[in-house]
Amino acid sequence: MNIETASRQLDALGNATRLCIYRALVRAGESGTPVGRVQDTLGLPASTLSHHLKKLLDVGLIRQERSGNTLHCHAEYPAMKALVGFLVDECCADEDTTGQ
Repeated sequence: MNIETASRQLDALGNATRLCIYRALVRAGESGTPVGRVQDTLGLPASTLSHHLKKLLDVGLIRQERSGNTLHCHAEYPAMKALVGFLVDECCADEDTTGQ
C-alpha cells in the first residue's frame, strides 16, 4: 500500500460517524448488511448515511451491491487488512537494539 492510499483511508476513518458505520459493516461479516439496517442501528438520517457511505466507497474501504430493491454494504476486508498491515508491518523497524 502506498502512503497516499493509506492517508485517504485513514482520513475517511478519522470521522467518528464514518468509523461507526465502518465498524458496523466489519461486524456484519462477508454477507454485509442492508443500508436500512445500518441506518436503523446507528440512527442516522438517510442523507447523512449516504454522504458517509460515499466517502468510504471512494477510498475503497467498502462496496455496495443491489439485490432487488435492497442495497447491501460490505466491508472490503482485503483493503482493511492492507491498511492495518501498512500501520504495523514496520513496527519497531528503526529501534536501537544495541542498548545505547
